Amino acid sequence: MSTRKQATSRHSIGTHAMDTHTGTSTPYLRWVALVAAILVAAWLLAACSSSGDSAGESADSRMYDPSAAMEDMAVEGVVDEATTYSADRTTQETGGDRSVIVTGSMFMTVDNPTEATARAASIVTGAGGRIDGRSETAPSDYDGGAAWLTLRIPADALDTVIDDLRELGTVDELNTSARDVTVEVTDLEAQISTLRASTERIQGLLDQAEKIEDIIALENELDSRRSELESLEARQRGLDDQVSMSTLELSLTTEPAVPVDDNPDSFWGGLQSGWESLVAFVSGSLVVTGVLLPWLGVLAILGTVVVVIVRKRRRTRATATPTPTPTEAP
Repeated sequence: MSTRKQATSRHSIGTHAMDTHTGTSTPYLRWVALVAAILVAAWLLAACSSSGDSAGESADSRMYDPSAAMEDMAVEGVVDEATTYSADRTTQETGGDRSVIVTGSMFMTVDNPTEATARAASIVTGAGGRIDGRSETAPSDYDGGAAWLTLRIPADALDTVIDDLRELGTVDELNTSARDVTVEVTDLEAQISTLRASTERIQGLLDQAEKIEDIIALENELDSRRSELESLEARQRGLDDQVSMSTLELSLTTEPAVPVDDNPDSFWGGLQSGWESLVAFVSGSLVVTGVLLPWLGVLAILGTVVVVIVRKRRRTRATATPTPTPTEAP
């Protein structure tokens, strides 16, 4: 009986101790959680307010700072350029138009380079092309002359023009090569489009600027971008001309002159050569005589005049001089 009461009393004491411990720890945990929640809320509010202030300051500074606005435009330009390039590249891969530069050279043997040059120029201009370069050499003892032409031919008429040029003579060599510049043309178009848009935006900022330093900075940036735009447009025009007009270097020459050996190889040939030499000598002598005969007549007249004058002077001197009389001997 005493043992059961002792056990009962120990159970009641343990239960009381547990109740006391639970009642003490539960309010403490609640206070800790409450303080932590307050601290977290305060930190979140501070972060939101600081980010909002920085965002507002950034927006305000970019609204009134031309350099920040130009940086934004530069970033947008890069994104626009990448987007345009990607779209154009996709179009190219799916079967878009290709930009190809075709160049070549053509070497021909003709009878008369001068006439062949005129006909070649007529063929090219008739096809809508032009002559960018022309050089001619006169005939000599070794050949009948030569001519070199730089032809610019519409790309879609190149094959037809080459076929027409074949009729001028014999084609010794023909070379053509093609270079695909589709990506380069696409890049130029994207850069020009982006640069034009950014130039218009800077012009808009310049119209709204009020401070002198802002106006100067915007004008300098506008001049720089306009200069770059003109350079890109010049490159684009050059590429377009090379793509639309193929270049063909045309060489027109004649067969080389073959030297003829005219030395005699027989008696009859020697006799004939001697007779021809005699005739040539006599003919040359007659020519020389004909050339000298007028001069000989003039010299004869001058000599006659000189002789007459000399004789007349001698006679005059002889008459003027007294003849000495002979003296008598003593």
